[in-house]
Amino acid sequence: MIKLCDIDQSAKEKLPPKCQDKSGIGVHYIDAFIKPMNKSLEDGTRVSCKRKGLKITLAIGEKKGEGLMRRLEVSEDPVAMFAAALEEAAAAAGVKLKMTDSEILIGM
Repeated sequence: MIKLCDIDQSAKEKLPPKCQDKSGIGVHYIDAFIKPMNKSLEDGTRVSCKRKGLKITLAIGEKKGEGLMRRLEVSEDPVAMFAAALEEAAAAAGVKLKMTDSEILIGM
């Protein structure tokens, strides 16, 4: 597995109730979390992650996958919802994604 990026620890400051968020899914947290994921790997492969509404899109080179933020099926916790949506997007793209407490790893 290749290290994609470090997890921005300040993103947790953007979780409700610390940050006003009327979305119910923690969009400010998600946007801060995915920002460092947009980069190129050492081999030149471009990685991008975007959020549009409830949809998370993960693109790695030519591979692309989508995941949905599911409140009712997964959890009301924005952290758990986002982790499930990101893993769903990675699986749809055909890659493995592992999140630790401090970093995100990716396997092709």
